[in-house]
Amino acid sequence: MEQKLCLHCDKGIIGRADKKFCDNQCRNEYNNTQNSISNNYIRKVNRIIKKNRNILEELTPKDKSIKVAHKELAKLGFSFEYFTNIYTTKADKTYYFCYEYGYLDLGSNYYALVYNKSYLNEE
Repeated sequence: MEQKLCLHCDKGIIGRADKKFCDNQCRNEYNNTQNSISNNYIRKVNRIIKKNRNILEELTPKDKSIKVAHKELAKLGFSFEYFTNIYTTKADKTYYFCYEYGYLDLGSNYYALVYNKSYLNEE
């Protein structure tokens, strides 16, 4: 019978027939290596969305919407291609949200910023 080799370090494996790694350290290092690329991408996207949310939170009053220029948002580092969800109204207006803070393209390089507290009550 052929001896199985560790998937991480290629050492011989002693023990159960279905064992894939020689020890926990090799198993952890192998899995961390496999997941690091996708985890780095997820961390990057989450960082951008969180930054967008913080910018919207800073600019948006809780009780009303305001109008803001595109260049002001861009100057603060807002990334328009990253958001958590889209809401389209019956009037066919599309709001883009970063969690509970959103924006609506008004045209002419202006956006309406809104706060939707109903998202905080959903579970």
